Amino acid sequence: MVRSKRQSLITRRVTPDGSSRTPDELLVEEPLEIQLDGFRVTSTMRTPGHDFELAAGFCRTEGILEDHPVTAIRYCGTGAPIDSDFNVVTVETAGLAPEPTPRMGSTTSSCGICGADAISELTERLRVLPDYEPWSLDLLLSLPGLAEPNQELFKATGSCHAAAAFDRSGTMLALREDIGRHNAVDKVIGRLLLDHRTDQLDLALFVSGRASFEMVQKAWAGGFSALVAVSGASSLAVETARQAGLTMIGFARDGSGTQYSPE
Repeated sequence: MVRSKRQSLITRRVTPDGSSRTPDELLVEEPLEIQLDGFRVTSTMRTPGHDFELAAGFCRTEGILEDHPVTAIRYCGTGAPIDSDFNVVTVETAGLAPEPTPRMGSTTSSCGICGADAISELTERLRVLPDYEPWSLDLLLSLPGLAEPNQELFKATGSCHAAAAFDRSGTMLALREDIGRHNAVDKVIGRLLLDHRTDQLDLALFVSGRASFEMVQKAWAGGFSALVAVSGASSLAVETARQAGLTMIGFARDGSGTQYSPE
């Protein structure tokens, strides 16, 4: 079943010349529960679409898949998908992955992880990236321009984030949009995982927002060697990128940007 990502609504447009009723396109936001082998992992607010990629990508970036392959993904592990309104997805590993520890509470569309314990746990389980060929800064700075024409949901609604994976030739392998920044990234990583691409050292991750710690963590966990953001970076994001050995560019706009990592 194809879920709608947009909803048409009559609104009132206000300008200095007055106001008028006009149709508007709104981005859909709905909850999704993610399970691993039938065990609840988390619930997140997301834009419907590419739900299987989101679930697989989340399980990978959270480290709960470990090295176990995904054997199947389906809606609602206990009944008909329609019973859960297509808002429950189960990632299956034939029971090989360890039982996950569910997150307390829900993941919102604006925040993925919180708390010093979570930050410490995530960075401790990831190894420094192996040596890789330095990236062309000109190529990295060109990624926002290459991604922009494909951001159809943003053009229609003006209210979603985008993430995309690019190779060293500037070819885009996947682009996903979502109301949540972390969801868009997980969808891209999930797509690569389901395509059996787990080594992303020759791939760069583009994100349409800021370079937060969470974006760095997901790029690191996803195996990317470069992260490009159109906005700035947090101090923790820079510290983590340098710890990981991740190349990171912020304020990537119109061919210019700020290189935060490597130093």
